[in-house]
Amino acid sequence: MKPHAASSDVPSESAINARLSGAYFHDCYIISVPDTTRTALGYFLTALANTPTWIHSLMALRNKIVQFVGLKDLGSLGKLNPSKPASTYAPGDRVGIFTLFSNSPNEVLLGDRDKHLDVVLSVYKHPLDQKGIQSVSVTTVVHIHNLLGRIYMLPVMPLHRLIAPTVLTRIIDEKNAN
Repeated sequence: MKPHAASSDVPSESAINARLSGAYFHDCYIISVPDTTRTALGYFLTALANTPTWIHSLMALRNKIVQFVGLKDLGSLGKLNPSKPASTYAPGDRVGIFTLFSNSPNEVLLGDRDKHLDVVLSVYKHPLDQKGIQSVSVTTVVHIHNLLGRIYMLPVMPLHRLIAPTVLTRIIDEKNAN
């Protein structure tokens, strides 16, 4: 059975809670995973390495459009060095389109800052539940800076609600990269 990512509350223990105040947008998705040995960053790297082609196409389109209003070309979501182990990433490193802010075995915070908005993403590895099930959640928090940020978020919010759970399911489905 294909794994399913479900909408969820932000984990109360997550460091991203400190960034929720005043957010223009936030959401959280959770999924149960069979592997309990990976770190939060390890899960994120697996998801990025298995990002569907249609999401790469949307990112390429986004990068072409935003150049006309002076926003950054973020590149590809899954642009990674496949030979770089998760344990060698340090705060300040680029991980796909994001900068690594903090990294612990159970939570990684990544994000990007631009003139129109700041986005922070948490990948949180929950403690095992009573049945020994491991869950991982991804929370996204966006703070906008100006009218451009509000306009930018109009198409991004509904697309994000498709993309985030799709990418999250890829932390399990390592063999299916399209």
